[in-house]
Amino acid sequence: MMFEYEFMQRAFLVGIMLAIIIPCIGVVVVLKRLSMVGDALSHTSLAGVATGLIFNFNPILGAVAACTLAAFGIDAIRKKIPKYSEMSIAIIMSAGIGLAGVLSGFVQNAQSFNSFLFGSIVAISDFELQLVIVISFIVLITFIILYKELFYISFDEQSAKLAGVPVRLVNFIFTLLTAVTVSIAARTVGALIVSSMMVVPVACAMQVAKSYKKTVLWSIGFAILFTLSGLTISYYLGLKPGGTIVLCGVITLLFVFAFMRLRSHRSVQM
Repeated sequence: MMFEYEFMQRAFLVGIMLAIIIPCIGVVVVLKRLSMVGDALSHTSLAGVATGLIFNFNPILGAVAACTLAAFGIDAIRKKIPKYSEMSIAIIMSAGIGLAGVLSGFVQNAQSFNSFLFGSIVAISDFELQLVIVISFIVLITFIILYKELFYISFDEQSAKLAGVPVRLVNFIFTLLTAVTVSIAARTVGALIVSSMMVVPVACAMQVAKSYKKTVLWSIGFAILFTLSGLTISYYLGLKPGGTIVLCGVITLLFVFAFMRLRSHRSVQM
């Protein structure tokens, strides 16, 4: 049994914690038409990882700092060019990839850096486990407290302002939550695929849910399903956990599309 091993127990614990908080962030990101922001932040996190490895401090702390700076950079550029706000993501991602590429050349242990590309959920340390647990609770509690405010700004920031929502403060807090979530997820599921974990469960949920609340709950349910199935399959087949989790998600999304299309076809015939 795989649960006889402590590293698999940790992997499932961390996986479930992330499967709960990543879709919470992902729903807001998708509704704000910023689906690629996770991609930009995760790639930028590699620059922080490389910095940590070069100067001998925990790479996750470097990733958190890099993601935070990148998130606020995206927000600042969006405000400068509101008509072309998607450009902010491309600009920050380009800068992050370029910086990570340059810094990676100074990293002596290439294997440590490469482990962040596709994740290493079965090899996390005690510190990283504690960090994931603490951050997960902070993100979840904050999301619950700001649930109504995030709902408003997800659809229309101008209407949210008129409704009395402190949009600037809520956006600031949400930006921090996104940066921290992406940085810890990059260590476990991998920097190259963390954005998939942020978007694919939401895409599945939007096919079956009829409200914002149900979309959040379905997204979490799908993310947990992908994580549990991905970890189990990767253990027994000897595959990379991060990539397997995402592939489980994509395959599920295809099944959901097919099911919903078949369902609508039947309803038309009736």
